[in-house]
Amino acid sequence: MNQQDSRNWIGKPLDRVDGPAKVTGQATYAADYRGARAASIGFIVEAGIGKGRISSIDTTAAEASDGVLLVLSHKNAPEQAPFGSHKDAGRFGQSHAALENDRVKYHGAPVAFVVAETLEQARHAAHLIEVKYDIEAGVFDAEAHEEDAVRPDSLDGADEADKETGNFEKTFDKAPVTVEAEYHTPAQHASAMEPHATVAEWSEGKLTVHMAIQILSDARKGLAHTLKMEPGDVRIVSPFIGGGFGSKLGIHNEAVLAALAARELDRPVRVAQTRRNLFSNGPHRTEHRQRLKLGADTDGRLLAISHDSLAAMARGYPFAEAAGGLTQSSYAALAIRMRHRIVEADIPKVDSMRAPGEAIGTLTFESAIDELAERCGVDPVQFRLLNEPETEPGSGKPFSTRPLARCLSEGAASFGWRSGPVRPGGKRDGRWLVGHGVAAAIRSNNIEPAGAEASLSRDGRLTLKLDMTDIGTGTYTILGQIAAEALGMQAGMVEVQLDDSDFAETCGSGGSFGAGSTGTAVHEACQNIRADILSRAARIDAGWSGVNSGELRLDGDRVSVGDRSLPLGDILDAVGGETFHCKAHIKAGDAHETMAQYSYGALFAEVGVDTDTAEIRLRRLLGVFDAGRILNRKTAHSQLMGGMIFGIGAALLEESLMDKRYGAFMNRDLAEYHIAVNRDVPRLEVHMLDGFDRHSNPLGSKGIGELGICGAGPAIANAVYDATGHRARKFPVHIEDVLPAVSRLVG
Repeated sequence: MNQQDSRNWIGKPLDRVDGPAKVTGQATYAADYRGARAASIGFIVEAGIGKGRISSIDTTAAEASDGVLLVLSHKNAPEQAPFGSHKDAGRFGQSHAALENDRVKYHGAPVAFVVAETLEQARHAAHLIEVKYDIEAGVFDAEAHEEDAVRPDSLDGADEADKETGNFEKTFDKAPVTVEAEYHTPAQHASAMEPHATVAEWSEGKLTVHMAIQILSDARKGLAHTLKMEPGDVRIVSPFIGGGFGSKLGIHNEAVLAALAARELDRPVRVAQTRRNLFSNGPHRTEHRQRLKLGADTDGRLLAISHDSLAAMARGYPFAEAAGGLTQSSYAALAIRMRHRIVEADIPKVDSMRAPGEAIGTLTFESAIDELAERCGVDPVQFRLLNEPETEPGSGKPFSTRPLARCLSEGAASFGWRSGPVRPGGKRDGRWLVGHGVAAAIRSNNIEPAGAEASLSRDGRLTLKLDMTDIGTGTYTILGQIAAEALGMQAGMVEVQLDDSDFAETCGSGGSFGAGSTGTAVHEACQNIRADILSRAARIDAGWSGVNSGELRLDGDRVSVGDRSLPLGDILDAVGGETFHCKAHIKAGDAHETMAQYSYGALFAEVGVDTDTAEIRLRRLLGVFDAGRILNRKTAHSQLMGGMIFGIGAALLEESLMDKRYGAFMNRDLAEYHIAVNRDVPRLEVHMLDGFDRHSNPLGSKGIGELGICGAGPAIANAVYDATGHRARKFPVHIEDVLPAVSRLVG
C-alpha cells in the first residue's frame, strides 16, 4: 500500500485484530485469569424471599464442610460504606455494599457467601446453610401500586421526565383521526454470552481485580467507595469481554464479595456467576406500561402526540429509562407531550440494557404510528415521510444531519415495498399469511469525556494505552485504524493496549458512545504527536519550521513531508528521549448543546404466519442506516446486524417472567428465557449510507452500537398486523396472541 492509501484507514472493513486470539482460545476472559497464586472459589447464597429480614442464619455445617475456607454473612461481613453512598460518583461509582445488614431487598439477594478450594465444595456447602426469614409484604408490580407512582428525578435518555410542547389536550381533541393504545413491554435480561465473573487479589493493601466490566474507571471508583479505599489503590483489568449489553456497565455483588473475601483470606478469590445467578444478581430492564395518544388530520399530518410511561424502579437504586424520550424528536406535530412515572419496588437492580429508552419506546411508538397511518388511509412509508420535521420538534434545535427520509426511501426500494394502505391478510404463500412492515429507527448520538495516551517509538511503532474496553464491538481494531489514519502510517504498526484502569481514563463502552468519544481522544493524541515531531525536527533542521503538520507521513522509522525526510531516531537522539509521547482529553463540543444529534435508520420486515398453527416466522429483515462516517464497515455491519437480532427478540421472544406474589423471576436460564438463535434469524440485509457529521466529532462518526435495535421490533410487529390483522398491545407477540385474528381470516 502506498503512502496515499495509508491515509485512508477509517472505514475500511479490516478484520478484527483480536480475532485470532479468540478463535484459538488464547484470549483471556475474566474467569480464565490465572495468577501466580491459585484462587479459591466463591459461591453466592441467594435469599428465598422477596422482602423481609433474616431472623436467623446457621452456617455451622457449611463452615465444617470439606474444603471450605470462609463463610460470610451479615453477621461477619467486613465493614463497607452504606449501599448508595458516594452518589456524587454516579450510580456506577457509588457504594455497592453487600451483606451489610439483615435486610432482604429482593428475591435472590445475597444472604451468604461461601469460599472453598473448589466450586463443587463451595456449592455443596452453600446448600448446608440454614436461613430463616421474617417475611414482609413487598412491592413487585408497578401497575398494582400505581397510586404510589412518582416522577423520577432523572432519566436515562431524556433531560426531563415530563415535557409538553404546545397544548396536547386541546390539539388532540380537535384531531379528526386518532389512535389511543396501551402497550405492555416485558422485563428483559441482557443474557450476554459471558456470565459476570471476577478474580480479586490483594497485595500490600492494594486491590487488583480481573473482571468483566464495560467502564473500568467507574468500577475502580465503585469498589474503592464500597471498601472505603482510595481509587488509586484499586486496579481493574479487563482485556476481553464476552458481551455486555449494559449489564456490565457497573459492578455487582460478585465483585464486592470476591474483594471482601480475598482480603479476609489473603489469597485470590474467583467468582463466576451462573446463568441462573444473573437473573437476580445482575441488572435487568423492567416491565413498562406505555400509553400512546396520536392525532392527525385527514391528509395524514400529525397534530398531537402523547407518550406516557409507568415502570418499576429498584428500591434504593435510582435508575429509570425514558421510554418517551425520542417521541420528542421523531416527527413534526403541533403538540407533543411525554410523561414518565416510576414506582419503587422490591426487585433486583434495574439498569441500562440495549438502547435504554429508545428500544422500548420505538417499539410502541412506531407501532402506534403505523396504526394511525392506516386510519388515515396513507401508506406507512409515505406517512413517515409526510411528517418529517425541519427542526427537532421538542426543542426547536436544528438537526446536525437528518437523513431519515433517505433511509426510508432507499429501504423501500431495496425491500421492494409496495405503496398503498395496509390490507391485513391480503398476501398469501400457500398456507402462510404474509405481511410486510416498516418502522423508523432513531438513537441519540452522545460524546462523553475521554482521554488517550500515545507513544511513537524510534522504529515507527505506535502504542496506544487506554482504559477502554472491547465488549465484542471491534474497539481494538477501530482505534488502531483511527490512529493509523491520523498519523499517515500503516495500521499494522499500531498496537492498541486496552484493559487496564492504570491507563488513560476513557468513557468505556456503552451507550453507543465508545468509539466516537475515545476515537476522538485517540485522534487528538495523534495530532499532538504530529505537532511534537515537527517541533523537534525544526530544532535540528530549520527547513522543517512552518511545515503543515497535516502533510506529515510516517513510513516505517522515517517521517516525511513532501521531499523532506528524517529518521525518527535522529530526531529523538538530537533532542533527547526514547519516544514521542502525547496525551489528550476531549469532551463534547458546543454543537452537542446547540444541535439535535441522532443516528437514523429504517427497518423493513417480512413475516409469515401459519394458518394452521399461527406460528410466526420472520422471513427477512432489511435495514438502511445512517451513523455518519462509518469507522469500519465490517464491524459496523456486525453491530447493526446484532441490533436487528435483538429487535427480533423484543418483538417475538424475550421476556423475563416474574411471579408477582413473591418477586421471583421464574425463567432463569436460556432454556426458558428465549433469545434469538440461528433458527429464528432469517436473511438480514444491512445497508449503510455514506455520511459525515462534522458537528458530532472530528471523525464525522455517530453512535451505531444500539441503532439496529431501534425500529427492528416494531417493523416486525407491523408486519404481523399486515399478515393477520392483529395489533400488538403486549410484547413479545406469541402464537396465542395472533390465533384469534388468524382464525377470523381463515374461517
